[in-house]
Amino acid sequence: MSHYFDADHRQQIETLRQRFTARTEWPTWLLLIGVYAGWFAILLNSQWLGRGVSTLVLIPLLVLWLSVQHELLHGHPTRWTGVNKLLGYAPFAVWYPYTLYRDSHLLHHRDEDLTVPSVDPESRYLTASRWQDSSLFERSLHWLNKTVLGRFAIGAPLALLALAAEAWQRLKNGERQAWRMWLTHGAFTLLMLWFIARFSVLPVWHYLLLISVPALSIAMIRSYYEHRPHAQPEQRTVLNEAGWPWRWLFLNLNFHLVHHDLPGLAWYDLPKAYQMRRAQWVARSGGFLVQGYWQLWRQNGFKPIDSPQHPFH
Repeated sequence: MSHYFDADHRQQIETLRQRFTARTEWPTWLLLIGVYAGWFAILLNSQWLGRGVSTLVLIPLLVLWLSVQHELLHGHPTRWTGVNKLLGYAPFAVWYPYTLYRDSHLLHHRDEDLTVPSVDPESRYLTASRWQDSSLFERSLHWLNKTVLGRFAIGAPLALLALAAEAWQRLKNGERQAWRMWLTHGAFTLLMLWFIARFSVLPVWHYLLLISVPALSIAMIRSYYEHRPHAQPEQRTVLNEAGWPWRWLFLNLNFHLVHHDLPGLAWYDLPKAYQMRRAQWVARSGGFLVQGYWQLWRQNGFKPIDSPQHPFH
């Protein structure tokens, strides 16, 4: 925990960690069981539910699965990396291998590098040279991606294109780890798609394009304005006081500065940690406070929130 916090605050956090809930991790276990059971139940009953209802239920379930995978890579519900990997490896959301997500996201947690292009793997900013070399069309896409509507509409396709380009480069370079990762992920994904084609009314193309991509688009809303460029690393991360539907889908990651300062704290304790010292968290963030995702939509639905070009890197 950061040296910014006093002894009393440290003791409060330690008390949270010593509770029965945190020691047993039963909420995360229930989530895991619920997502797995829900996914199979929806698909196996999709003929009765119909294609439309199955789609509408599966999309938020996949968004939730992405949030559950995030918990797993941060050491929940077990302390064993291999066990968590096994629990989170199911390719329900299709596109990102668990190990790729885990490794890149843990690099993202080097707070001194947050938002820095080509250093922070989750940066949404470009260097000055990259911006200058971009075509008018590319710049237009980057500006559009800085609006909430644009983020929802093209954020996922842009991310998938970048993923494909990175994967192709690594495979072409003969990286053995990349080959193992993509072959394993590909095999499990093909097995999952066979199950969908065999036991549900959903065509494979429907699951890929009308369920997994929209789920990724919704997940993109969470990361739309999680970080901003700032000279002080702790003031680069947002505190978003979102309502319960979003908090549930994103497992309280809207309290993002709390998560970055306390990455080992489970999702169900993030709101408690925030409310115990709300004023202190807001001060630490430099006032980087958002009153829910609706505020972002009202202010930046069609208006870019900032420049795609990083201001000082």
